[in-house]
Amino acid sequence: MNDNRPDPDALLQSLRREEERVLKGKLKIFFGMCAGVGKTYDMLKAAHEAKGKGIDVVIGYVETHKRMETEELLGGLEIIPRRQLEYRGTILEEMDLDAVLARKPQLALVDELAHTTVPGSRHTKRHMDVVELLDNGIDVYTTLNVQHLESRADTVAQITGSTMRETVPDSIFEQADSVEIIDIPPDELLRRFAEGKVYTSERSQQAIRNFFRKGNLTALREMALRLTAERVDHQLRSYMTTQRITGPWKSGQRFVVGISPSPYSASLIRWARRLAYTMDATWVAVSVEPSTPLGEKAKDQLAKNIKLARELGAEIATTADDDVAHALIHVARQQNASQILVGKPDKIPWFGKDVLEKLIEESAGLDVYVVSGDEDSSREKTKWLRLPEIESGWKQYATAVGTVLAVALLCYPLNPVIGYQTVSLILLFAVTVLPLKLGAGPVLLGAATSALVWDYFFIPPRFTFAINLAQDVLMFGSYFVIAAVGGILSARIRARERAVKTREERASALYSLTKDLAAAGSLDDVAGIAVEKIRKYFDAEVAVFLGQTDGDIFTSAHLSSSMKVDEKEFNVAAWVYWNEKRAGRLTDTLPSATATYYPLSGPRYPLGVIGVRTRGNRKLSFDQEILLENFVSQIASTVEREQLNEISKRTVLLAESERLYKTLFDSISHELRTPIAAIMSASETINNDAVFAAETKKELAGEIHVAAERLNRLVENLLDMTRLESGLIQPKLDWCDIHDLINTTVRKMKKELSRHSVVVDSSSEIPLVKIDFALMEQALANLFLNASQYTPPGSEILVKAHHDGNECVIAISDNGPGLPPELKDKIFEKFYRLPGSMAGGTGLGLSIARGFVEAHKGSIKAERRVEGGTRFTIRLPVEPHAGKEGMV
Repeated sequence: MNDNRPDPDALLQSLRREEERVLKGKLKIFFGMCAGVGKTYDMLKAAHEAKGKGIDVVIGYVETHKRMETEELLGGLEIIPRRQLEYRGTILEEMDLDAVLARKPQLALVDELAHTTVPGSRHTKRHMDVVELLDNGIDVYTTLNVQHLESRADTVAQITGSTMRETVPDSIFEQADSVEIIDIPPDELLRRFAEGKVYTSERSQQAIRNFFRKGNLTALREMALRLTAERVDHQLRSYMTTQRITGPWKSGQRFVVGISPSPYSASLIRWARRLAYTMDATWVAVSVEPSTPLGEKAKDQLAKNIKLARELGAEIATTADDDVAHALIHVARQQNASQILVGKPDKIPWFGKDVLEKLIEESAGLDVYVVSGDEDSSREKTKWLRLPEIESGWKQYATAVGTVLAVALLCYPLNPVIGYQTVSLILLFAVTVLPLKLGAGPVLLGAATSALVWDYFFIPPRFTFAINLAQDVLMFGSYFVIAAVGGILSARIRARERAVKTREERASALYSLTKDLAAAGSLDDVAGIAVEKIRKYFDAEVAVFLGQTDGDIFTSAHLSSSMKVDEKEFNVAAWVYWNEKRAGRLTDTLPSATATYYPLSGPRYPLGVIGVRTRGNRKLSFDQEILLENFVSQIASTVEREQLNEISKRTVLLAESERLYKTLFDSISHELRTPIAAIMSASETINNDAVFAAETKKELAGEIHVAAERLNRLVENLLDMTRLESGLIQPKLDWCDIHDLINTTVRKMKKELSRHSVVVDSSSEIPLVKIDFALMEQALANLFLNASQYTPPGSEILVKAHHDGNECVIAISDNGPGLPPELKDKIFEKFYRLPGSMAGGTGLGLSIARGFVEAHKGSIKAERRVEGGTRFTIRLPVEPHAGKEGMV
């Protein structure tokens, strides 16, 4: 065995990334340490080179900053006019994304990747515009400075003292197909500033004194070069994997990072992202949910931290545990991680000294990294020393005090009898009962009140706070100890109870959704269940958009939707469908929408979109967001299941249609060739100049007539079958005599039955029957024709008719080989012919006969006769009538 072979999982993942890139446009980033190094200039030069190679190039957005050398390069390149937007009374310009998409060039130039777009644009960030261009197969050239990378923003702020407001997720930089670093020495850049080639003279001097100091530029340059070198190393290892080049590694690095509602977790997350990229490691951001519920601010901050971690490429894991250290170690082992990252104790209070000690003691085989936050965070330490928020209402405090006073009032007149020490036990009992219903705060207040009341009104000397005996002092202090212990324990129990109840409600909601979706029988049922469940559990209006089974987009919201969707909202849903990304309210894409839209993604193509608008436009909590995402995932799986069922049904129908087509083609081709050949032969003989006797001519004309009748019968059968399957057969009912029906049919079939003996045995007591004479005549004719074809010449065909209760029964029997019992129902199927049957016939006669009989609300069956042969029995309903004198 070769232990140095490439990791198959890494190889498969790399190949998948390459397959995805084939369908998307290519992204090239002109990367530099700061403004003024010539990124836009080099990008335009590269665009001219591309155009010279015959590539269709357009300028989506380029900012020259009025630099003459750069503006000269705009000549010869097609520029898409910018879109003008009004913001706070000012007209601003942005790239017209829709115009670029409509133009669909091979290559688009989009400058300043980290730019924040004008409010009212489709996306809040320009890098999102670039992603949409790439998703539509358009190559993009763009520019980026190192200080605008999300993971480097904090470091740049520490170096330069300037906070970066506009950042780009590192995932965009990593997904770039090519990064060209534009590098010049700091001295040369400063000379450009001095010559006014970057900014005006006055602005250049100000910039050199602040951000563009030589030390800052040197640090930024090193950062840009190092980042590019790391990227090259990363690409080299990816290349070795795809090319199956064995390397020195056996498995990749993986670590977990603990995040909390602290605002300082953002620094920890960025540090973890840098470490992950440097180590080429995968990482998991873990949120530990305590039993004590978080406040709204804490939930919002935690949601922001998790969003940041997800944007920076982390896997997200959540777990519930009051022991943070135990939870982190458990997740690390579960995720097969080798390192744990936590924040420094005085920076992130969730990970205090006890947590670190537990991590070190229990993390056998795991490395623990402790990362410091921002230096400025020390100024905020005092905030973590504030008292906990009061969760109990004033009614609980009043109840605690009132309960103690009521017990003391009852004991006051009994004090001389039972003694003040007995009163203390009664009051202490009351304090121990309070935690069953009240929170820790009210319990402590009740304990303090009971101790003071007992001291003032019951301990000698009364009406003073003096205590003379040591045992009374101990009793006085025990109130607070018992109250504290009881209050804290009861509060913890209730908090855990609430947490368990919340998790139970989530699990119950998800189970209810899954159960109902499992019972859904159609896409309409799935849409109805989705609307009902989301409306019930999230108090929201819902719109469901289901794509076509062939992957085409929807044309309107499903009828089950409870939310009305105008044209603007429909366009947002359409964008989500094609891009398979969440958009709408409270997102960075199309945030002006009134609802949030979630994609229903499938493995082959998009399945649909779900729009959710909460009542009062309230924001969903982090827990609710997770639950809603689970809802959407389950709904998507069910939609995919139903679409696959539809495709399967269509496949079966198509296969059946192909089979029927082949059978029909084979049958009709034979049925057409035989009479046509007879007609052609007879007509050619007649057209010859030879003189024929009158008898010969008559015989030839008879052959032509027989062949023409055969063709006519074939056409009539096909037309009858078409009428039956389309539901156009509507019997014209009239009172008829069964004897006339049988005799007329036998007479018309005289030629076909000439080689058989037909015996008719019909009862004279058969009443008149209300039928369509022509349709029933055709049905009997087909049965006679079938009997003549499957019985030897000279055999007998017996026809019996009689009255049986409310039915008229017609039985046609023959002396043929008989019908196998297992085929008694199959012979009525279209185009079915018995195995080994003689050539000729399309297999439609019996199917048409059954259709005509059932159109009269009757029945027909076939059975094997005991004495040999086959019997076909027709049963027609008999309606009351007034006799012949009553007929019109």
